[in-house]
Amino acid sequence: MPNPEHQPVLRIDGFEPADDSVDDDFHDAIDSNLDHLGRMAEHHTPDGRHSYHVMFDESVTWGIPGLPQLLALHIDRNLKAKTFTFEYASLPLPVMVQSWLISRGCPRDEIRLPKGMGTAPADKRTAALQERLMGDGDYFALLHSNTDDSLPAPVVVVVLRALDEKDPHPYRVLHEVADTEAFTHTLREGVFPTYEAAMDWIDSPDAPLRPAPLTSRTALRPALVQPTLPGLARRR
Repeated sequence: MPNPEHQPVLRIDGFEPADDSVDDDFHDAIDSNLDHLGRMAEHHTPDGRHSYHVMFDESVTWGIPGLPQLLALHIDRNLKAKTFTFEYASLPLPVMVQSWLISRGCPRDEIRLPKGMGTAPADKRTAALQERLMGDGDYFALLHSNTDDSLPAPVVVVVLRALDEKDPHPYRVLHEVADTEAFTHTLREGVFPTYEAAMDWIDSPDAPLRPAPLTSRTALRPALVQPTLPGLARRR
């Protein structure tokens, strides 16, 4: 169980859920599990209206193997009515949580993980890819993920789909491998023409991943469809 000092600071004292449905959903998703949520990063806007959280959900490690272990939370307060609504999403990588929050208005530099929180990028390629992915919250939908936290080298694999139908490389695989001894991680991205091809690579991840050409990514425009997968994200 996370140390109480490491639990997220929700700042909802004096506020009530906007309606009964929000109350029920917030209790089920957040409040009832608060003792098992660890704070990784958070940002509260100066006007007090919005809070953005990157959290580790310890309870997932006891459940079905492979599920995402991180939680994104956005709280939106009505300062006059003293009520709040919220959105949340279960996501497999810290950079995906950050991207989800940034796409909902969180300043990029305010939601970075503090030094010493989690593993550090092992190389410049990993750091550069993470910087790009932080701005991808409106471009890709999560189709599949698997988190294997087996020591000494936890692995996370993710399959994304571009929401822009004109993207010539619609399916992306993210592959992260952590080194728990060096406390670093490497992250790589590969492009695939179909979902089946992406899943085939995950089943036999021996071939090198072919990275996405920079020109294909920079030519995209934000999609109108929100990049959420039913069952992983909720807004109340």
